[in-house]
Amino acid sequence: MAADIVLKVESVSKRFSRGEMHDSLRDFIPSLFAKLTGRARAAPTASKEFWALKDVSFQLNRGEAFGIIGANGAGKSTILKLITGIMKPTSGRIDLNGRLSALIEVGAGFHPDLTGRENIYLNGTILGMRRAEIDRKFDAIVEFSGLADFIDTPVKRYSTGMYARLGFSVAAHVDPDILIVDEVLSVGDIVFQNRCLEKMNDIIRSGATVIFVSHNLRAIAELCPRSILLEQGKVTAAGPSQEVLRAYLERSSAQGRLSRSKALLVSRVKVRNSRSEAVSFESGDKIWVDVEAECSGDSEPLSTRTTISST
Repeated sequence: MAADIVLKVESVSKRFSRGEMHDSLRDFIPSLFAKLTGRARAAPTASKEFWALKDVSFQLNRGEAFGIIGANGAGKSTILKLITGIMKPTSGRIDLNGRLSALIEVGAGFHPDLTGRENIYLNGTILGMRRAEIDRKFDAIVEFSGLADFIDTPVKRYSTGMYARLGFSVAAHVDPDILIVDEVLSVGDIVFQNRCLEKMNDIIRSGATVIFVSHNLRAIAELCPRSILLEQGKVTAAGPSQEVLRAYLERSSAQGRLSRSKALLVSRVKVRNSRSEAVSFESGDKIWVDVEAECSGDSEPLSTRTTISST
């Protein structure tokens, strides 16, 4: 693998098997009895197979910001877990060149009974930092997280947002060659999200690579020059983020049909600017919302209401 390539994903697929999972003896015993007495029907093997990813390929260069987008269940978290080594691919190959730091699940690597201080050392060690390195960066980690007043409180008393703050703070100070950030940042407030985006830009400028997974399309457009779109485990669009985001919005618009009654169906909604683009907007821009509706019978006069979100 070339020196400037830090990650290469080649024809990666991941298969899971559907089946019964029992987390209590109360559920397991009746299921076992049904199987022994022949009352449980065995499903065909093929119907138990589920491909979370199918033939996914891409490669990243050093110092690149790369976005992965898609609907829930598209395979985004699965590809991240394969890259980090949490799971192994069913087929294909992943080559990694450099130090990896990841924040793909809120609270991952934390022990609930330990304090924030103790979890910084625990999580930092898991991510490959030495104690002397953690000692040196401890104050910066705490300052970035904004949790100085709670650093000696057990993290089981932290909110989800506080978990995300501490987790990102540790991961971002590992000085990684590759930083992976999943949608966990969405639980933070807007000020902390902006601080995280600034930190990721600093990491990119230092020569590291960032893989960013988010439903926040504005953040993807601002941070990542290049992205891929996953749908049902397959890459359906790849290239400049503006083009990939546009493809995602067009597909979502076509698939997301909303209906309030049988007589009236909202068949298409599109948000755009004066150039008919629907990716990002600057403060002060005019926004057009195009709504198409199909009426199959008598209907009352139609009105629309729009709620603007800051995210």
